Amino acid sequence: MLIKKGFLRSKSSLVQTSGRAARHIDGKVILYADKITDSMQYLIDETDRRRSIQLEYNKKNKITPKTVKKSVDEIMQATRVAESFKESDIEIKRDIATDRFLNEDKKIVVEMIREEMLEAAENLEFEKAAKLRDEMNKLEKEIKL
Repeated sequence: MLIKKGFLRSKSSLVQTSGRAARHIDGKVILYADKITDSMQYLIDETDRRRSIQLEYNKKNKITPKTVKKSVDEIMQATRVAESFKESDIEIKRDIATDRFLNEDKKIVVEMIREEMLEAAENLEFEKAAKLRDEMNKLEKEIKL
């Protein structure tokens, strides 16, 4: 018997959606299902892992999370300022620890994309699978740099 997992069933889709939903300080993600799928378990495990890293960082740096409150005018001004910059005008400074952290995140994303690509191919969605493959290859090259 084949069990269809439902809408937004890939690991990457669940992580993306839950990340957006939980940005607010009181944000919550509630998963409803008869059975915990591999994607759901991955989301739960990954969320716990990331939360422990964030809590440790917050404690070490004496940070208390709070919701950012901005007026519409402040948001519009920030948007105008951001639009006025060209990518070449911005100098990105990184240290070794930041690069390692970014690469670890990229490796996680590559694995998520790989699974979504394989799922797309299995569902005969070859154009989607090809786009995911290209995205995955691009990230893998960035990791090696």
